[in-house]
Amino acid sequence: MDNIEIESIWKKVDSKISPKSTEELQELLALKIKKTVSKFYYTLCIDITVCIGLIIFLIITALNRPDDNIYQVNNSILCLITILSLSISLSSLIKLQNNKYNLSLSDWLGVRIKLLSSWLLGKYSKLYIVLIPILLIMINLSIHVYYEHKPFVEVLKNEESVYGLIVGFIIGLFVSYFAINKIRKYQINNLEFLKELNSALYNVR
Repeated sequence: MDNIEIESIWKKVDSKISPKSTEELQELLALKIKKTVSKFYYTLCIDITVCIGLIIFLIITALNRPDDNIYQVNNSILCLITILSLSISLSSLIKLQNNKYNLSLSDWLGVRIKLLSSWLLGKYSKLYIVLIPILLIMINLSIHVYYEHKPFVEVLKNEESVYGLIVGFIIGLFVSYFAINKIRKYQINNLEFLKELNSALYNVR
């Protein structure tokens, strides 16, 4: 790959690039690609942190409500779902960071594009649309019932508590969908940018 070809690729990243040697341009391109991929690491790390925090909360609150069987069941199911989500996030992070075969930059990027495409655009990429309302109801119940200091059934019999749960669910649903759609749009834009760079890399091989 000569200096002109490398520079043409780099102009996709920075149109104001000043003339540089082939080695410098290669290093800059590699740095930009890895920096863009690292943005997906940050999202996964936040997801992992949230999952761990929720699991701790569910365990502590369940231990403080040993006689409320319905509350225990709600927290147990929610905890299992969160543990599964945590496992998927950890596995995804490991796969993105893995480079045990010492691949070239274009091959390394190609593997990550394939992984990211399956997560963001694959068969189960829209599953969150169904899962979020279910999880929100369970989380809302867990938090609301715990801080009401009443048994699960009594809280659901209280008209004021039910209204509070409904309002909390509607607000939570709006905020969740808004936040996830923003994050997905941001991630898909980064993925498309990586695809453009990867296509340019293969074209000048």
